[in-house]
Amino acid sequence: MPAMTVSDPAGRTLDLAALRGTPVLLNLWATWCAPCVKEMPLLDALASEYDGRLRVLTVSQDMQGAAVVEPFFATGGYAMLEPWMDPDNELGFTLGGGVMPTTVLYDAAGEEVWRVQGDYDWSGEEARAAIDAAIAE
Repeated sequence: MPAMTVSDPAGRTLDLAALRGTPVLLNLWATWCAPCVKEMPLLDALASEYDGRLRVLTVSQDMQGAAVVEPFFATGGYAMLEPWMDPDNELGFTLGGGVMPTTVLYDAAGEEVWRVQGDYDWSGEEARAAIDAAIAE
């Protein structure tokens, strides 16, 4: 897991390195990315299903930051997702690939165990199997 910091619309920050000890599903997305928007309800449901066992972290790559992310979350009605942002795209450059959405699953030690680039069905058996394996480690 990259040792980087993301922020929310209120200015709170989250040090990603501090999440070690908990498996994390890190999703890079943007409000203008149709596959990203399609995935958000699935990721919210996943966060609810794995609450306490997996941290689902969605990080916007929108350069406009809170100006677009805050309204998106206000209308989305997500129960479990938080509006973290990386408007300078530092995290996107660090993870590489340049495709959105990009989602990386980290085990509790902060090691990458699985990566998906592009549209993905987070309600499917393949996703659950990978997550269950990461949680079991």
